[in-house]
Amino acid sequence: MPLVRIALLKGTPEAQRTLISNAVHQALVETISIPAQDRFQVITEHSAADFVFDPSYLNIQRTQNLVMVQVTISAGRSLEIKKSLFKRMAELLNQLAGVRKEDVMINLVEVLKENWSFGNGEAQYVMQ
Repeated sequence: MPLVRIALLKGTPEAQRTLISNAVHQALVETISIPAQDRFQVITEHSAADFVFDPSYLNIQRTQNLVMVQVTISAGRSLEIKKSLFKRMAELLNQLAGVRKEDVMINLVEVLKENWSFGNGEAQYVMQ
C-alpha cells in the first residue's frame, strides 16, 4: 500500500537509481510487512537549482548525493515500527546502493485507508 517518491540529483545513473529503488522497497517489506509485489514508486531527478536542501541541518553533513524518500502509507503503525523503518532504510541504502546514511532523508505521510484507490475507481481498502 505505500506510494514511494524518491528524489535525486539529476544525472544519477540508471543502475544507481535501481539499487536505491530496490533498497527502499526491501526496507518496507522487512519492517512494515508489505507484500513484495506491493511496489509503487516514482523516482524523479532534479537539477541542482531545483534540488534544494540544507547541507548541515541538525548537524548532519549532507552532500549532493542526498536521497529524499517520501512514503505515503496507511495510518496506524507504532513509533517503534516507524523508527525501525527509518533505520533499516538508511542501512540498506548504504549497504546496497552506497549511499551515506547522512545522505538519506525520509518522510512518512500517513493517510486513512479510505484514501486509496488501486484501480477501477474503487476504494479497495474500504469495507463495503
